[in-house]
Formats: sequence, structure tokens, C-alpha cells
Amino acid sequence: MDLPHTAPRAAAKTASRPAARLDRARQAAPQVFERLRNAIIALELPPGAPLSRAELAGQFGVSSTPVRDALMRLEEEGLVDVFPQHATVVSRIDVDRAHQAHFLRQALELEIVRLLAAGRDTSLIIRLDHAIALQQQFAKAGDFEAFIAADNDFHAELYAAAEKQDLWMLVRSRSGHIDRLRRLHLPSPGKAQNILRHHKLITRAIEAGDGDAAQQHLRTHLSGTLSELAKIRERHPEYLSD
Repeated sequence: MDLPHTAPRAAAKTASRPAARLDRARQAAPQVFERLRNAIIALELPPGAPLSRAELAGQFGVSSTPVRDALMRLEEEGLVDVFPQHATVVSRIDVDRAHQAHFLRQALELEIVRLLAAGRDTSLIIRLDHAIALQQQFAKAGDFEAFIAADNDFHAELYAAAEKQDLWMLVRSRSGHIDRLRRLHLPSPGKAQNILRHHKLITRAIEAGDGDAAQQHLRTHLSGTLSELAKIRERHPEYLSD
């Protein structure tokens, strides 16, 4: 079953804000960053949404310093545009950054799946199949965000099995723009099922020790969203940079 075709909210003024409760046992700034980043990736805070430091500080129950630090990190990732003495807004999706993130991720994961296919780790196959099963459940339930989280878990398992967790963190820190494109593309008819099919093909190729097939399926899998860029831009021109 495909996830229902619903477009993210377009108007910044109606965008929902991330839940405010923070874990007081952890530093505030990383939590504010994570909450805001997740909301931006999920398009709950769409391109153009204003981010008031004072409002965010009040919402999260913190001083302005953690908010400032979080916004600086988001600016470094290109997810917000800061106009000094004027405003901070969620950035539009930078297509060039999306292409670069895709290049990085593909280069790394092509090597990772070949390495894993040579290793033939039965426990890895069990974990990958579990991640796929969760994705199937979320697809049936129409839960976009849980589906995307399970998608990330599938790929994180690949990096962990190859003992390349730091590279996964690097990929995630560069993926904000292409992840937003994927979020726009996910509601397209058949997209969720294509993701599941590719994950199954990658898993079966790794299980069979076929590195060439694993790479072929991975390359097809990762290219899906960018291959539909023109259609995404046509549906959501206000979200993408020129």
C-alpha cells in the first residue's frame, strides 16, 4: 500500500512548531538543534518559515544562547538563512547541495555494500529484514515520518556493520537539502513501494554475497528522487532554489 498523497503545508505562517519539552539532563543547544532540524526536514517548518529567537527561547524554556547556537549550526548546514538585525528564515532547498550530498552518500555506500556482501554476516541480514518489515508497517499506516526514520535505520545498519558509523554521521550532516527533496517526493504514487523493493533487493544481494548486484540496486535506489527533480520542482516551485 502506498503512503497517502498529501503535500506538506506551504504557508510559513501555518507551519507547526516542534514540541517544546526538553530533557533537562542533556545540554539544551543540541536538543533545540535536533528539534528544529527534524521539523525542517519533515517540512513542518517549510522554506520561508520565520524563526524568532525570542519565540523559540520561550517555546523551549531556555535562554537565547542555546537558540543562537542551534541556529548557527543550522546555518552551517544551509538549512536556515540569517539576515543580521532583520530575520532568520528556513532556507529554500538548494539543489546543488542536494546533488553534492547524493554524490557523497552514493560513493560511500557503494563501497559499503560491496564490503558487506563479501562478509556474508547473517546477523546483519536479520537486522536489515527487520528494518524493512517496520517500513512496511509504517507504509500501510500512512506514517510518513516513521517510514523515513525506518529508512534511515536501514542505511545506518549498513554503516554500522561496516564499522563506518562516523561516516554515517557525516552523511546525515550533509543531507538536509536532499532529505527535504525526498520528503516532497515520498507521497508520489509507488515511491514508498519502490523504496521497499530496492531495500529488499540490496539485502538479498548482500545475503548472496553478490557485490555487483548490491551496488547496482543501491545506485538505482539512491538516484530515485533526483531523477524526478523536474516533477518535484513543478509541484513545489516555491520550495526550491533556482
